[in-house]
Amino acid sequence: MAIDKRASWLKGVLDLLVLSCLTGGESYGYEIARRLDEAGLGQIKGGTLYPVLNRLEEAGLVEAEFRAAERGPGRRYYRLTQEGRRGLRDQSDAWLGFHRIVEELLNKKGENGT
Repeated sequence: MAIDKRASWLKGVLDLLVLSCLTGGESYGYEIARRLDEAGLGQIKGGTLYPVLNRLEEAGLVEAEFRAAERGPGRRYYRLTQEGRRGLRDQSDAWLGFHRIVEELLNKKGENGT
């Protein structure tokens, strides 16, 4: 039985991806989840996404504002702070460096015939 490792990989990079979703401007949880799904990462459930958003807010990387809606429930909108933009840049650099190392190791494995 093959185990899908994407869920555990996603755990390690979800904060970074959520920050990335906010580079174009503010957004709310459902919209962020939709964008991640459309990117091919699958459905991110609220029980996974909202703790990430809360953690990012507590760290000062995002700001949140609740807005009442004319119809239906209100929404909490999130936007990057300056610290969030710096954090996104730094974490992106770190992730890309890590990715290069993994890619090199995987390519070497293929070259060695193992």
